[in-house]
Amino acid sequence: MSDASLSPQPTDEVAAAPVEVLRGTVLEQWIDYNGHLNAGYYLVAFDDAIAPWMEFIGLGTAHRAVRDITTFSAQNHIAYVREIGPDEPYVISVQLLGFDRKRVHAFQVMTQTRDDYVVAICEVMSLNIDGPTRRVAPMADEPYERLGEIWAVHRELPVPPQVGRLIAIPPSDEALRHPDLA
Repeated sequence: MSDASLSPQPTDEVAAAPVEVLRGTVLEQWIDYNGHLNAGYYLVAFDDAIAPWMEFIGLGTAHRAVRDITTFSAQNHIAYVREIGPDEPYVISVQLLGFDRKRVHAFQVMTQTRDDYVVAICEVMSLNIDGPTRRVAPMADEPYERLGEIWAVHRELPVPPQVGRLIAIPPSDEALRHPDLA
């Protein structure tokens, strides 16, 4: 884990969009043989940012304890935009893209804060999970209503161009692709 600090709480007003949820510094042990952040540690940083995001939307520690629920990441799609090195500061912000009673679709952006450039993005689908059954279950009214408050601000944001991108090699005369992907 980085030397990250957590910021938002479920009682915070939804004034900023996207919501800054985590600030940290790239740790030396996260650096690979190319001298930059190893691919796996991007996911570690994005995953570290999920806890304060869940606190902010009302699905955090206190709610989990009272309701015996949790959240699982169903899918993450990371795109690496630019290198970041050891000891460089970063911030992760989150934009709500959509939600229903069982799912939260969000877009995370990691920005290097010293020179202010986007390092990576992560599109994530989180599921509301019933603790005892370990199955997807409807969330309680409180976090659902909180998501509605956040949505009132975030629905006005443009959808980032990376949302929903497929991983594929475009067709060409020289591209060899599996026949089922044509």
